[in-house]
Amino acid sequence: MSQDVKELIINENHPLFDHTGMFYKEFPSDFRQIRYFTLLIVQKAPPEIKEINLLEQQISEIIKNAVKHGNQNNPEKKIRVWYSFSTAHAHLIVEDEGEGFQGIEEWNLFNRKRQEAFLAQDFENLGNFVSYRTLRSDEHDGGNAMFAAVEYWNDGVVFNSRRNSVAVGKTFPQRRLGLEIS
Repeated sequence: MSQDVKELIINENHPLFDHTGMFYKEFPSDFRQIRYFTLLIVQKAPPEIKEINLLEQQISEIIKNAVKHGNQNNPEKKIRVWYSFSTAHAHLIVEDEGEGFQGIEEWNLFNRKRQEAFLAQDFENLGNFVSYRTLRSDEHDGGNAMFAAVEYWNDGVVFNSRRNSVAVGKTFPQRRLGLEIS
């Protein structure tokens, strides 16, 4: 198993927490408006990086987690979002007013075991790692958004020490005439 398992990081001094030059929006924790909030942010992204709605989906999931898990759908609580885009990079910071994601270490362990079972092609054991749930999870939770996030955001998924703010980044391959270049 030579592949590195991607993990959630706790480091508020990480370069991804640098807000310099980023746009800023603040939203109420209104679950019904998440798509609208996401579209307001994604409209700043150049078409080259929108990747058939993957960028929009990933941003939506991070905002959804902040509204649902962070602020417990309380419209009195705010979501703060900093973001920047270029043809080569996407950078997002989302902060809620909640207690923070206290299960990061448990999630990382679960994901590590999940990846080990997958890489070993131990599909019988992999069935134990299909869905990450805690005592606070509901029937719609399962960790899939976080599994996708650590794969999509290739510059990292980093939380502050309070764990109520997450910074993510993605570097896109540069393309010329439809071909990737290094």
